[in-house]
Amino acid sequence: MGWALILHLYAFLISTQRQPSTNTTGARRGTTVLLQMDVLFNSIDVRDLLSSHDLDDSSPLSAPDLRLLIDRLQVRSLDIKSKVHNYILANNDDFSALFSRCSDAVINSEQLSDQVSNLVGLLSSNLQPIDLKIKETVDEIRRKRVESKEKKEALDLVKVVLKLSQQLSVVESDLMAGKVVEAAEALTDLKVALRVRDNVEDLREEREPLVFGLLRKKWTDCFEEIQNVLVKFMENAVRFDQQSNAVYVKNRMAMNDNQGVELCTVVKAMHVVGILDYGLAKVADMMTRHVIAPAVRSGSHSFSVEEKRLDSGYIAEVVLRITPPSDSQIENMDAETIYSGINVVIQFIFNFICFQDSSWMRYFGRLTWPRMSELIISNFLSKIVPTDASKLADFQTTRQLTSDFEASLKQVMFISPGKDERLTNFADNVEVHFAMRKKVEILASARDLLLHSDFNLPKDYSRKNTELKNGGNTDLLFSSEKCVISEAASRLMEVVHETLKDVCLSSATVALEFYHAARDALLLYEAVIPVKLERQLDGINQVAVLIHNDCLYLSQEILGLAFEYKSDFPISMKGAVFIDLGVRYKIMAEEILQRQIQLVKHNLMEAIDGADGFQNTHQPKRCESAKFSIDQVAFILEKVHIIWEPLLLPLTYKGSMCSVVEAVCSRMTKDILMLDDIAAEETLQLQRLIHMLLENLSSLMESLIAINQTTKPQEKSSGSVNDLIPSLPRLRILADMLDMPLKSITASWESGELAKCGYTSSEMRDFIRAIFTDSPLRKECLWRIENITF
Repeated sequence: MGWALILHLYAFLISTQRQPSTNTTGARRGTTVLLQMDVLFNSIDVRDLLSSHDLDDSSPLSAPDLRLLIDRLQVRSLDIKSKVHNYILANNDDFSALFSRCSDAVINSEQLSDQVSNLVGLLSSNLQPIDLKIKETVDEIRRKRVESKEKKEALDLVKVVLKLSQQLSVVESDLMAGKVVEAAEALTDLKVALRVRDNVEDLREEREPLVFGLLRKKWTDCFEEIQNVLVKFMENAVRFDQQSNAVYVKNRMAMNDNQGVELCTVVKAMHVVGILDYGLAKVADMMTRHVIAPAVRSGSHSFSVEEKRLDSGYIAEVVLRITPPSDSQIENMDAETIYSGINVVIQFIFNFICFQDSSWMRYFGRLTWPRMSELIISNFLSKIVPTDASKLADFQTTRQLTSDFEASLKQVMFISPGKDERLTNFADNVEVHFAMRKKVEILASARDLLLHSDFNLPKDYSRKNTELKNGGNTDLLFSSEKCVISEAASRLMEVVHETLKDVCLSSATVALEFYHAARDALLLYEAVIPVKLERQLDGINQVAVLIHNDCLYLSQEILGLAFEYKSDFPISMKGAVFIDLGVRYKIMAEEILQRQIQLVKHNLMEAIDGADGFQNTHQPKRCESAKFSIDQVAFILEKVHIIWEPLLLPLTYKGSMCSVVEAVCSRMTKDILMLDDIAAEETLQLQRLIHMLLENLSSLMESLIAINQTTKPQEKSSGSVNDLIPSLPRLRILADMLDMPLKSITASWESGELAKCGYTSSEMRDFIRAIFTDSPLRKECLWRIENITF
């Protein structure tokens, strides 16, 4: 038991000596000592101390073995103690250093514990917590740093503002000294530094010191001042003298009391500051108005350039002299002369105004070329476009000269390569311009003939009398009848036919324009004539009928154009059609005719309204009123007959006239049948009025019967008036029934004769009640009529 205790104590000693050390060297030595002691301890094996070595762990030990074990353990213990003692003596320094470090660690831990206790005491003090002091100190430090940073930024801002202000002052002084390029460069740099923008709204949304706005205002003043100085210098340096008809360019002039400022320097300064286009604008306008425009409008001007040099050889002034042509030369305008003259002007500008700088020349070209090209096109090229298709080939010379002219402008960068080839494009499309000119001429001719055409016919004109200048009876393409047309329609179709003949002989481009010209010419009739003759279309007259015939004639002529010309059209125009215009004029003709018919019917109905429903015609006053209405109706129908019969096609005349007569007969029949009480004398007056109307219509009916027999001789009933005007037999039978006995009327109904004429049983009953008084016979007849249906 004693040895077990010793062993446990020894193990505890080893475990306590294995704690970590802050000293690396001492720790290493302590570890070495412990390892050696572990080896010593682990070397003891109980079996080696016994006499018998074949014992296992569960075998009991005898008393002798235990005594032997104890003795041997004591010996071994003494040996271990001796070794431990020797080892400790041998490593005394190491153990001393180890114990010293342990003591220092204990002392440091006690000091740290005291400091923590003090800190806890301060934090828990009731007077003023330390954390508040720390926070106040930190806030103060932060505030001081912000103030220091703001003062530094303000100082930097002041330095920047002072520097910018000094630079603006330098710009002003350079400008006063005539150093325009230096002033322009400095002003350009300051524009970036001051963030000067063209759009003021962009800066209004940004917050910035007020001083920057003042600096920008000063920059703007400097900019306007340098702009005014440079532009004024340019105007004085390049000027046109009308008396000598010459352009003078001075290469050196005074500026702000400074002598010797050169034009080249001024142009460079304008380019730097970004106002070159503004500075050259007046010069470009002056060159266009006084030099280029007269050369293009008046023909061949001659130009000469004179250089005035000083003794040193310096070119002080350059003069472009312009010599206008004589009267005989004005008439002989040719491309070569005009282009060569303009080239002299362009070279003068390139050499002495833009100083052979391509970028400056590009600015001048952008200001000048649009107007110059328009002048050349409108005053020269458009005027020499051939008027005959056979001369289009001769225009190729002008086209080549135009291309060479624009190529020379590209060399000096007056126009951009690949762009702005306006003259060449015009020359390349000469066929289109030729066609457009012809189209304008065609439409102008068509419009003129429509505006000045006469739609009045001779007073003695008839269908048999065809003596009408450029009009009269004309065969219709899709009808065997002749149609009376106006001079306007006849001449318009002549223009269209001539145009379509040119379509067949022209190239695809020209043919397309001619095709559209023909269509537009046809549409002109619809656009001009209804407006020109609006008053006539609102009345009943020959002009309205003639316009109807024109539309009918044009519709058939237009439909025939495709059959006549389409096969000869260019391949690209095989889809060209006119059928839409033909249908359009067909509808227009029908609308005009129906409008005339409605006007006639309206006049007839107004005339019949004067009869007041043919009531009380047995009274003299009412009878005279009814007779006057009948006379008015006859007069209107005769007037319409005189107007329509010579002009309208027979079938059209027959249908239209039957329509208006039908309206008259139907209205008179209806008014008489509406009477609810007819006296005996009144029946006689009504009968006379009906006979009076039929007598007035007799000549008209004869003409309608004749036309019906002529147009449809194969029909058996073609001469029957009843087939032409259904209400006419109703009116005749009504006249007969006015003096017929009641039984005869009833018998006629029973025979079906009245029903065939369109009478109904209700009409017959009302008619009988109006004429005959109540009686057993009337009741019987009414019953018989009511019980018979057809």
